[in-house]
This record gives sequence, structure tokens and C-alpha cells, in this order.
Amino acid sequence: MWLSWLNGLLICAGLIVAIGAQNAFVLQQSLRRQNAWLVAGVCALCDWLLVGLGVLGLGVLIAQQEALMEVARWAGAAFLAWQAWLSLRRVLVGQSLTAGGGSAQSWQAALAATLAVTLLNPQVYLETVVLLGAIGAVQPSPLGFFIGAAMASFGWFFGLAAAAGWLAPRLASPRVWRAIDLAIGLILAWVAWRLASGAMMP
Repeated sequence: MWLSWLNGLLICAGLIVAIGAQNAFVLQQSLRRQNAWLVAGVCALCDWLLVGLGVLGLGVLIAQQEALMEVARWAGAAFLAWQAWLSLRRVLVGQSLTAGGGSAQSWQAALAATLAVTLLNPQVYLETVVLLGAIGAVQPSPLGFFIGAAMASFGWFFGLAAAAGWLAPRLASPRVWRAIDLAIGLILAWVAWRLASGAMMP
């Protein structure tokens, strides 16, 4: 079981650590101190559920739903493009990102945005349900693999929220905040373009 747990921990960590739309969104919300722990928890919980579905053998079925994946691809690209524009607009019009700044956001709005940025990206299904699910299903202990993957996901997202919360008050310069917004906007725009062009699809 321990080997399967280690495989799940390392493989899942390798997939989620790369900066992408989901990580950029968690970082942005955390720096703005807007429902950071809720956002991190929803992202981790979604990963946990999707990997579990994959380990149970549903990865192949989801991968075969071409129409559903296509809808998710375009909806995800549109949503990420909109989020990218909001970040870049703050840079263009001089609205710098500030710790705890910006208009107040309800937990319902944060929940909806987190679910959108997570579940409207077909790459999430390919990585968690299909890839991790297929690897986990053939482990000596699929349960051990699942636990390791879940620990990596929860540790990463909550660690990201905690680190951003620590950094936020220490990044006092408005230029730094605008640079962060610029970087996040460009990342989201890049992922949106890759989704729309089909570059992230198998």
C-alpha cells in the first residue's frame, strides 16, 4: 500500500504543481483575500472526487463523451478569457491588486467561479479521471494511490492559499501587485487560447 500511496502522491503532485488556470485562480483569490480557503478547498475536493471516479474505472467512459468534452472546451475557453480580461483590465486602467482589496465577493460567487475554472477545463478530466484513474486502477493498492493523490492535492492548494496569505501584506508596492495581475492574466489567456485551439485535447 505504501508504494501505491507514494506513487499517487508524487504523480498527482507532478501534475498539479505546474502553473495553470486553476493554480493562477487560487493564487489570485488568495492574494486578494477573497474566500481563499473556500476556493482552495473546492479545488482540492474536485480533484479528490475526479481521481476517485477514475480509480473506480469511469475514466474511459468520460473520455469517450466527445460532445460533452467539446462543450466544456469552448465554455472553459470563454470563461478563462473573461477572467484574463478582468486581470489585464486592472493593469491597464491602474486598478492594482491589493491585499484584501477589490470589491467584496460573496462566497456563492467564489464557489461558482471556482467550479467553473475547475470543471469547464477538459484537461482536468484528462489528467485526473483518465490519466490518474488509469494509473491508480492498476496499482497494487488503488486505495493507497487514491489517498496519496488526495493528500498531494489538498496539500498543494491549501499550501498555495497559506503562502499567498503570508505574502500579500508583504507585497506593498502597487507595481508588484500589477505585475502579479499581469502574470495571472497572461497565464489565463494562454490556457484559454490552448483550449480554444484544441492544443490541450488528445
